[in-house]
Amino acid sequence: MSRAAEGRQVTTQPPAARWLTPLCILTLVALAGAQVLGFGISPPDRDMGHLQKIMYVHVPAAWSSFIAAFVLFIFSVLYLVRKRERHDLLAASAAEAGAVLTALTLALGSIWGRPTWGVWWTWDPRLTTTAVLMLLYVAYLALRAFTEDPERRARWSAAVGILTFLDVPIVYMSVRWRSIHQVPSSPATVDSAYALGLQVNGLAFLLLLIYLTAQRYHAARLERAAEARREEAALAHGGVHV
Repeated sequence: MSRAAEGRQVTTQPPAARWLTPLCILTLVALAGAQVLGFGISPPDRDMGHLQKIMYVHVPAAWSSFIAAFVLFIFSVLYLVRKRERHDLLAASAAEAGAVLTALTLALGSIWGRPTWGVWWTWDPRLTTTAVLMLLYVAYLALRAFTEDPERRARWSAAVGILTFLDVPIVYMSVRWRSIHQVPSSPATVDSAYALGLQVNGLAFLLLLIYLTAQRYHAARLERAAEARREEAALAHGGVHV
């Protein structure tokens, strides 16, 4: 069976995804439990009070957006090498999840920055490079939305997906470029009173990333199957008139 035929067979027969419902429930429980744990066991920060606890969502969202970019990179490269539709769909699914998480990161950063820095936004290296990451995600999704030819869409998207990931190390290193942003937070760098809450939230947001990517991938498979059925129906209808 050719690769094209294999891709068509996979598209027209999407598997059931009954495991998505348990994963959704587990993710919601993990997120709720992580917030209760984080906010409940850690004391207010000496300088910023309870505002510091926005870290429990802001930092894991940023971590997960980086992981999404890495997944996008891996499946973009795999598509360019193997030309498999599932790799293209997985890359696109990770990009959508990454866009959501990057937007959340920027929004929470602005909420934190307003009382801390006195402004909602400043062209700080960390903020600017993260905004560039968001724009790259949006550009990737816009390219997919406005390119009709499937093969061309997948190929061009893969190139943008690779470019998107290349911004991640730039974002990570940007705090060293005269940035007013604090150094990257991790369980190893924060006070021990905050470390457990940050670790648990990191795992909860990783589950969220997995769920969002899996749910969008399953939806994309269903969309492809529906498109294939419409094409088959149109060909059959045309054949009757001929």
